[in-house]
Amino acid sequence: MWLINSSVGRKLVMAITGACLVLFVTFHALMNGVAIFSPEGYNAVCAFLGANWYALIASMGLAALFIIHICYAVWLTLQNRKARGNDAYNVVKKPADVEWSSQNMLVLGIVVLAFLCVHMIQFWAKMQLAEIMGCHEPDPQNGMYFINIAFSQWYTPVIYIIGFVALWFHMNHGFWSMFQSAGWDNGTWLPRLKCISRWWTSLVVLLFVAEAVVFTVNANCCESQPCPTEVCEHACQQSATEECNHQCEHSMVVEVVEATETID
Repeated sequence: MWLINSSVGRKLVMAITGACLVLFVTFHALMNGVAIFSPEGYNAVCAFLGANWYALIASMGLAALFIIHICYAVWLTLQNRKARGNDAYNVVKKPADVEWSSQNMLVLGIVVLAFLCVHMIQFWAKMQLAEIMGCHEPDPQNGMYFINIAFSQWYTPVIYIIGFVALWFHMNHGFWSMFQSAGWDNGTWLPRLKCISRWWTSLVVLLFVAEAVVFTVNANCCESQPCPTEVCEHACQQSATEECNHQCEHSMVVEVVEATETID
């Protein structure tokens, strides 16, 4: 099959899977933006994308895209190194038009993959996977709760910023090179695609960075700090219950006083 045996075919597979992943990353940035303006809306999105059959199919398809993209990336890298042979160890001056990211796509991809693993541990494992396993405490569809828990840790924004920087370089080069692999490599369209790539990638990554900053600030504010443990959560719930009971008792006293005054 030429998609496997041919170098052009393997690059085309990389381009197709990369395009799908770019669309997913863009959707993910927009979805996270909902959490800034409407926490209730974000939780509704999390409920919609929970352990439902359509969400599970989409998750499996997305996982397949990641695996294929990673496998083909490693495959092409090893193939290129084998083709260079001894020349790979010669110190030569790189052409001026060769981007730094193009020379380090595999390393950047590994950094992005490591960041993705942290992200999945903090969110996917505690939300969709927990819902699949039948865990309901805390509510796996309460996405805002897990955002506050994750970003209340000092290391979370640090890891995320590093991941976003690597994502910018990896996605910026991959965006236009996937069109080049598909045949759009003429002198007219390639500069345009590079410009679109820079703008698209920059907007998506800047949105991610802005969200990380807002989530970190909100998570560390006293008013929005979530209960870090089950004991604290129970205490918060108990406090809310006592406040409700106090308000009810006060309301009953007022009603009794008003009734007495009416009788008098």
